[in-house]
Amino acid sequence: MNEEYETKYFCNSAEEWKAEGVEQLRLSTVDLTGVPSLENLHRGVEFALSHREKGSSVYVHCKAGRCRSATLAAAYIIRIHCWSPEEACQMLASVRPHVIIRSSQLEMLRRYHQQVCGGGSI
Repeated sequence: MNEEYETKYFCNSAEEWKAEGVEQLRLSTVDLTGVPSLENLHRGVEFALSHREKGSSVYVHCKAGRCRSATLAAAYIIRIHCWSPEEACQMLASVRPHVIIRSSQLEMLRRYHQQVCGGGSI
């Protein structure tokens, strides 16, 4: 969920991770004010689900782990449990108190919820 400049100099490249056996999915999202797109939420959740089916783990991160990655993690919870966006965010905050889901991110999660659960939370 990082912007390109955040990973250009201080992170392994996709090729370096691949050589270590790590599959990577980068979903560029603007820091602080950015909202993961609906398409990126779907892509990220599908990526996580495919690894879950294989019995492997997925590490979701952004620069601080407060907004962008939390939004994707909430989308994953929504997909797995069909919880409302508010319930998913409350669960995240209970295990990671520094999470911040802004109103624009919550609105995107509501759109995601409606698509994957058919819920009327919009």
